[in-house]
Amino acid sequence: MKINGYERFSMVDFEGKICCTVFTGGCNMRCPFCHNGALVVGDVKSNQIDDGEVFEYLEKRKGLVDAVSVTGGEATLQPDLADFLRRVRKLGYQIKLDTNGLRPDVLKSLLDEGLVDYVAMDIKNSPQKYAMTTGLKNVDLDKINESMRIIKQSGVDHEYRTTIIKEFHTLEDMQSIAEWVQGANNYFMQKYKDSEGCISHGYHEVDKEQAEQFAKLFEGKVARVGLRGYN
Repeated sequence: MKINGYERFSMVDFEGKICCTVFTGGCNMRCPFCHNGALVVGDVKSNQIDDGEVFEYLEKRKGLVDAVSVTGGEATLQPDLADFLRRVRKLGYQIKLDTNGLRPDVLKSLLDEGLVDYVAMDIKNSPQKYAMTTGLKNVDLDKINESMRIIKQSGVDHEYRTTIIKEFHTLEDMQSIAEWVQGANNYFMQKYKDSEGCISHGYHEVDKEQAEQFAKLFEGKVARVGLRGYN
């Protein structure tokens, strides 16, 4: 598997778990605000590490680390993702998968095999503004909807999340998202932070007062709504 790095010890990537976060290279979206730009448009081939290094670490940390979180880029693009997760599972770790939802077939296969304990799926924007927000000319929303359906029917704990940005997200957009994700276990709005790793720059964060107004739109529609990155 194309692994471009891993964070050995994280207490924020998988709620309630101490986890090792594995970063995969390559993505099928080009979100301009992505903070992992090097994994999307960078030279991922020359910056890979051997998965043996990751498994050597996991072997040593059994009993100290609870879980492995696999993120990207877009992890479902990796042809040997299932094999990697099977090896992680054999070591006794719980598994969290981050995805943008454009590979519902892969997602279903992993869930059907019981290889994922928690799914975090990005909801980039309202359906009307999805392509613009992802930096693509077109986005197959049928695949996004199919991934959402698969997650809901799987019974696996999950969250949807949106990085909220002034230039992309209006009150109307958030109302549309609230209707879209209705019935979800968790929905989080993440604070945007411009950083060196972003694909593009010049965007602005949504202030906390506005974010709290957005959150009210989700009350009664999802089991839990929350803000991330806001004090």
